[in-house]
Amino acid sequence: MKQLKILLIVPFLLFVLVIQGMAGEWQKIKIATEGAYPPWNDTNASGNLVGFEIELAQDLCARMNAACKIIPQKWRGIIKGLNAGKYDAIMAAMSITEDRKKLVKFSRNYAGTPNVFVVRKDHPLANFRSDLKQLTIDDISPAEQAALDAIFMAFKGKIIGVQVATTHAKFADQYMGDLAEIRIYDFQHTIDLDLYQGRLDAVIGDFSYWQPLIQTEQGKDYKIVGPHMTGGPFGGGVGVAVRKKDQDLADKFSRAIEEAIKDGNIKKMAVKWFGYDASAQE
Repeated sequence: MKQLKILLIVPFLLFVLVIQGMAGEWQKIKIATEGAYPPWNDTNASGNLVGFEIELAQDLCARMNAACKIIPQKWRGIIKGLNAGKYDAIMAAMSITEDRKKLVKFSRNYAGTPNVFVVRKDHPLANFRSDLKQLTIDDISPAEQAALDAIFMAFKGKIIGVQVATTHAKFADQYMGDLAEIRIYDFQHTIDLDLYQGRLDAVIGDFSYWQPLIQTEQGKDYKIVGPHMTGGPFGGGVGVAVRKKDQDLADKFSRAIEEAIKDGNIKKMAVKWFGYDASAQE
């Protein structure tokens, strides 16, 4: 009889422990962001993290009933830090690409932005024009191929800056590595400075980064040229990255993102920080 009681109690205790573990899962989440890529994420004069993703992370964590800590992390090595367990998630304007899916698990996308070439207004490339306003690098049509060919011809032999380990670097290497000199930088602000000082002919970057900047005194000397590019190496929108084993955390973020899209909160934040609606669609 005593042995029977023990046999009945042990499964019950295991069940209780499992339920308690599930109930306490992801109540605390540490999120890494770059803190140097406005308006997605930035660090203000007081040393505080600010930006679209900082506000969005706070909103998503409230929906998930989680206490979140957002920490700055250099872009180079940000995925390594995640997989080493330094933090649980990344929200740093990280595009969802097939290459990154081999290393991390993504939530559904929460925003999307086209990619553009930027030059100085006084550079000859400022006169570059494209017949297409939008260029999707998936199943390229004859018109899109013609637009790409025009880009290749115009930027042949030029010096182009991109940030390390980004979709922009991937595009530059895959499509322009044999045509132009591609310079890789650790930090976006260094790219901006070299473009301003004429050490670069052009840069490739997010429209959502450059459009707000160009409208300020700081960016008044820059100009966006060519079509808005999406697809292919640029990926399928921006999402939250977590470790591959943490599918449950990715799902929690996805559900919270879907709620924030449906009630319009992400759209409001996007308009506030970017000046236009860069939110993902349902």
